Amino acid sequence: MIAIVNIQGQQFKISPQQKVYVHRLQANEGDVLELDSVMLVEDNNQVRIGQPYLADTKVKVKVLNHLKGDKVLVFKKKRRKGYQKMNGHRQSFSKILVESIG
Repeated sequence: MIAIVNIQGQQFKISPQQKVYVHRLQANEGDVLELDSVMLVEDNNQVRIGQPYLADTKVKVKVLNHLKGDKVLVFKKKRRKGYQKMNGHRQSFSKILVESIG
């Protein structure tokens, strides 16, 4: 069984017992959330497609932990002008476990 679900503006192809890194969720570690923005469900070669979402399908996920990703460096330079600017950024992520689809 697989599903395509929209989590904070991004679409993920998920299956039960899969671990996924998503943008940080406003939930505590160990919380169980129900996501209702399911776009597609495939079960035993039966495909159901929502327009845009399936009304009767929810996905239960558990928030395992919150963490930060790798540092991304942004370097700007204008040649022959003496202008250099260096910035860094670390994105916050949540690691979730898909418990059930249905």
